[in-house]
Amino acid sequence: MLKKFLPQETDFFSMFEKAALNVNKSAKLLVEMMEDMSISEVKAKEIFEAEQEGDMLTHEVMRKLNKTFLTPVDREDIHSLVCRIDDVVDLIWASVDRAVLFRLKAAPPEAVDLCKTLVETTEFITKAIGCLKDKKYSYIQEYCIEINRLENRGDRIFREALVKLFDNHANDPILVIKWKEVYENLEDATDSCEDVANILESIVLKHA
Repeated sequence: MLKKFLPQETDFFSMFEKAALNVNKSAKLLVEMMEDMSISEVKAKEIFEAEQEGDMLTHEVMRKLNKTFLTPVDREDIHSLVCRIDDVVDLIWASVDRAVLFRLKAAPPEAVDLCKTLVETTEFITKAIGCLKDKKYSYIQEYCIEINRLENRGDRIFREALVKLFDNHANDPILVIKWKEVYENLEDATDSCEDVANILESIVLKHA
């Protein structure tokens, strides 16, 4: 009888995993779109749906957090983690939205490389978050190192992409402006992945 009046336990870890899988799915759809821009509108619709799902997951975590007295990790870490994961999906959607809005064709190889790096990074985020529930903190630290390494790779690709963009399309400044905005959103997405890693490392330091 008493159990009826006790607050129900919330499995925040499963919600984190759903959010991580959603961001990885978004990144994979992004690669498919960049490899074949003729299907950009179709992929944009799928990525928008993933972005909406990410928003719903974030709101659900916030709702549960407000109703949960005891949490498995610090409340601020739960809040920060789910928000930063959602930021990655939002930035993926922002890059896709701009590409479709600008009617961009034939993505440069650097754009595809940056998106593939984002896929790898989100895969490590998914692996790291999958280790939270079982407190496999040493694995989380290793995955966070990989996320940071890939973020650095993303920075290099971003810089190379800008150089080639200005060199190859100096006679078309409008195209340069359009692709530059897409690149910046993609680079911001990789930065947000590093933010996720930093939060995970903070959780490890508090609980290991």
